[in-house]
Amino acid sequence: MTKVLRAENLVRTLPGEVPVTLVDDINLDIERGEFICIMGPSGSGKSSLLYLLGLLDVPTSGKVWLDGEDTSAYGENELANRRLEKLGFVFQFHFLLAEFTVIDNVMLPIRRLGKLSDEAAHAHALDLLGRFGVAEQAEKHPHQLSGGQRQRVAIVRALANDPLIVLADEPTGNLDTASGATVRQILRDLAHDLGKTVVAVTHDPAFASAADRRIGIVDGKINAAWRPG
Repeated sequence: MTKVLRAENLVRTLPGEVPVTLVDDINLDIERGEFICIMGPSGSGKSSLLYLLGLLDVPTSGKVWLDGEDTSAYGENELANRRLEKLGFVFQFHFLLAEFTVIDNVMLPIRRLGKLSDEAAHAHALDLLGRFGVAEQAEKHPHQLSGGQRQRVAIVRALANDPLIVLADEPTGNLDTASGATVRQILRDLAHDLGKTVVAVTHDPAFASAADRRIGIVDGKINAAWRPG
């Protein structure tokens, strides 16, 4: 298998009179097509690690390797380009823009990357919405959708630029049981059927049970012995 994401001696410390270390010397290799869940108690550093892996935060020390590239020397523009090209993000709260229609929300990252004409971007977005059963919602606004539909649209938006890796932060944390199960299956299928690498933070043991690998984080460190209570 091919390593697509690697954390090397990764540290994230918040400065202050009493510095707080959120991620403490983590080393981690993630393979293409893996579905990985990061778990741990509240405040353990799970989301902080995810944001570092997703190039949303910059480590205090250590490196993130993305698709074989050392990103530690990248400037802000290079990091933004790599996020657009190779990473997709799904959050607990979908963060769809209320003033935009569903299809315009999905087209936002496509337009930002700038590789498709507007006509081609529209067709691509509509095709993706159809694959995930929400094409009929394309001209609606997010407030007109159910919670499960909004999260499916958020997943479609994450896939808009055909990323190598999808990173999800508590993607089922705001959903009912049935909608959560649907999202869990979608993310699993992305890895197993489409070859995407999926890295998700979750508190939900049922969600984590679908993963190929579970990584416990306690006090900013990987803890193989940790199990949800």
